[in-house]
Amino acid sequence: MEKADIGLIGLGTMGAALALNIAEKGFRVAVYNRTAEVTRAFKAGAGDLADNIVTTESHEELVAALSEPRAVILMVPAGRIVDAQIETLRPLMDKPDMVIDAGNADFHDTRRRAEAAKAAGEAFLGIGVSGGEDGARHGPSIMGGGTPEAWDRVKHILEAIAARHDGQPCATWMGPDGAGHFVKAVHNGIEYADMQIIAETYGLLRDGMGHDYDRIGALFDRWNDGPLQSYLVEISARVSEAVDTRTGRPLLSVIEDTAGQKGTGRWTAIEAHHLGAPIPVIEAAVSARNISALKDERERVETRFGGAVEPLGDIDEATLEQAMIAGKILCYAQGFEMLREASETFGWDLPLPAIAEVWRAGCIIRSAMLDEMAAALGDAPGTPLLRAPAFADRIERALPALRRLTVAAMRSGHAVSAHAAALGYFDQMRRARGTADMIQGQRDYFGRHGFARLDDEGRDHHGPWAD
Repeated sequence: MEKADIGLIGLGTMGAALALNIAEKGFRVAVYNRTAEVTRAFKAGAGDLADNIVTTESHEELVAALSEPRAVILMVPAGRIVDAQIETLRPLMDKPDMVIDAGNADFHDTRRRAEAAKAAGEAFLGIGVSGGEDGARHGPSIMGGGTPEAWDRVKHILEAIAARHDGQPCATWMGPDGAGHFVKAVHNGIEYADMQIIAETYGLLRDGMGHDYDRIGALFDRWNDGPLQSYLVEISARVSEAVDTRTGRPLLSVIEDTAGQKGTGRWTAIEAHHLGAPIPVIEAAVSARNISALKDERERVETRFGGAVEPLGDIDEATLEQAMIAGKILCYAQGFEMLREASETFGWDLPLPAIAEVWRAGCIIRSAMLDEMAAALGDAPGTPLLRAPAFADRIERALPALRRLTVAAMRSGHAVSAHAAALGYFDQMRRARGTADMIQGQRDYFGRHGFARLDDEGRDHHGPWAD
């Protein structure tokens, strides 16, 4: 039997979709799942693609079915299961054979696995895959991490299955060890923030302006034809217009307001603190999801304090659109600055313009703005998006709307934590002299931590209380 070009372990939703994508692009893929019935059913349901699918029922069969040097993609839950799969595969594989972790791994785990593989003379890649089930099936965004040599060995397959933007594959090598998974984590953090800004806008339209769901959907549709054009705005229109088949009511009116999460946004927020990279919009989005899960307690708090909100007054739809534009730019700006900080800290030399390009199609945060962001990051390397001319001008135009909206929403009792975080970040960043002098004075008073002076170098100065 003809050997397979690549192997894949894990036929859950994403793994099955990715395997079909590989087969559709003309590559033979050997698949293995812990439950043999799942593997057989997968091939039986593959239709015309079944000829490019080789089913196996053990790790030994999988390895034997692959052409050399072998490459196996892991599509299994992050954590110990990945380590267990690697421990099972490695004794069956030769030194040049490669394991590719394509799950949502913590990049620290990926760095550890890459270091272990390097010490053993083995090949390993950690790749971030974004786009959900539909992206995995028809073209995801792929962010690679590992050695350039390992990437080049499977680059032809990964580029073939990736989404395309103007004919360019949205699959790129980002850097060594955990670089790919780190970029994917920041992508997910931006995703959280973008979704929260949209959700807050939806809430203001529903509760602050009295719009019905169809009108909200039509508005998102209209916005999707302008500067806010993006996958998330597009699907927000579809979700707003959807009707529940059981009750005939708008679908949103029957969905419980408790948001799930798989932890990747939380990882981004935690790592940002380690790096000293401010990402307040992403942090606000993570906190909002955590608060949403406290449904019972929110009901009790509403009983005690009341939950009524007031109309937004003279805020119109154009103001909401401009506020979303400002919030979106500031959210992405924070994400790219976190990538820049990580690149320096871990010695990755992350290609920021290429990251923006990879995100232009296939992934959840794909957006028309990413074309301009890629150009801005490439034209002025080292310049944050906040100061890049094209985006500085946009922020300047949209900021008054963000300020008016945030003030009006907070005065009327509407929760707009992501909008407020974006505004607060901007107002802190635009002040060359802020208020941290008070914090340094306090730290010196209670802990003799010292401070720097404006008229003297060094941080060994103390206040009069030191005497």
